[in-house]
Amino acid sequence: MADTSAEHPSSIGREAWITGIGLATSLGEGLDSHWDALNSKTVNVDETTFAPHVVHPMTKLTFDAQIPKKGDQRQMEAWQRIGTYAAGLALDSAGIKGNSDILSRTDMIVAAGGGERDLAVDSAVINASIQGNAAPALLNERLMNDLRPTLFLAQLSNLLAGNVSIVHGVTGSSRTFMGEEAAGVDAARIALARIAAGQSDIALVGAAQNSERKEMLMLYEFGNFNLKNKFAPVWERDNGFALGAGGVFLVIESKEHAQARGAKPYAKLSRVVADHARRKAAGDVTTSLDGLWSKLGPVGPNAAIITGTTGAAPVTGEERAFIEKHRDLPVRASGTPFGHVMEAQFPLGLALAALSISRGALFPPNDKTGVEIEMAKPPSQIVVVGAGHWRGEGMALVEAV
Repeated sequence: MADTSAEHPSSIGREAWITGIGLATSLGEGLDSHWDALNSKTVNVDETTFAPHVVHPMTKLTFDAQIPKKGDQRQMEAWQRIGTYAAGLALDSAGIKGNSDILSRTDMIVAAGGGERDLAVDSAVINASIQGNAAPALLNERLMNDLRPTLFLAQLSNLLAGNVSIVHGVTGSSRTFMGEEAAGVDAARIALARIAAGQSDIALVGAAQNSERKEMLMLYEFGNFNLKNKFAPVWERDNGFALGAGGVFLVIESKEHAQARGAKPYAKLSRVVADHARRKAAGDVTTSLDGLWSKLGPVGPNAAIITGTTGAAPVTGEERAFIEKHRDLPVRASGTPFGHVMEAQFPLGLALAALSISRGALFPPNDKTGVEIEMAKPPSQIVVVGAGHWRGEGMALVEAV
């Protein structure tokens, strides 16, 4: 097992606060709507449009509210519009929207997948080939004539960060990580490391996912990862995740920077650690998570766990074996209400942890297996867990300030 972990104890370096949260998902937009949905155990799924595959469709957004220029909206793919919208919500939440002085110093760290396919163009090229009408230069001609340059360039993952920069004026340093769930872990890990080391004062961190993509459903079907036919809570599944839609962004800044501008924190981000188990033998993921837990520091009795458990086998079973060792702590699986938002799953866990701590309560359980239990006391610590459906493990400690 290759240990790629990194830890940044709050006693070494500067303290990092989460001062802004932007959420736009299948459950709605904004913190109040999400909190209400979680407490009412709302789940929004579509079992028919992409049957037999189950997805969590994106809530309807009025994109003009965060992306005022129609031209900007048109040149983005759906996942970029979702992400740029959520980034605007996070900046609003942190009270820095439109503050050019702060935004010019705000670093951006994005976790992103690849761009979306134009299925109509793909189908036309394939049909022409099948019918024997494909001249040698057909592919290049269709790509040049049928795709706008901006759409073709949208295959570049860093265009989400580029669009956030253009629309919202975030012009500090910019980093984009690829690598599915592990990319979301590293985005948070690097943001915390830079703030703790004094290399950054404030950062915008996040990711986005569009669940209603036929080519992605096809891709994950090749690996037998898709949940099929009927929705069930994560812990009640034999195998499979339901792709979720959502944009999740966080504003993370040093305590000193936040206090200087009078910002109040939702919570403190104390640790982010990561690993990359080889997954060659049964139990490798459990061992990896055990090791990460040991690096978080003391976890007290008023703690809880929010996990991005996918529902896919065999990793979910190995993560459940880890969770069984901490049965005294309430657990919540974000995949049940939100689906699996891939790169955004770990940032989503951080957002839910910070929101829960700020509201003084953990949202109720939503499964019938007994894995999730009630929590009567306000959580003072929440451990965010992420184990990728194929590769990568991560963990974070979010604490009350």
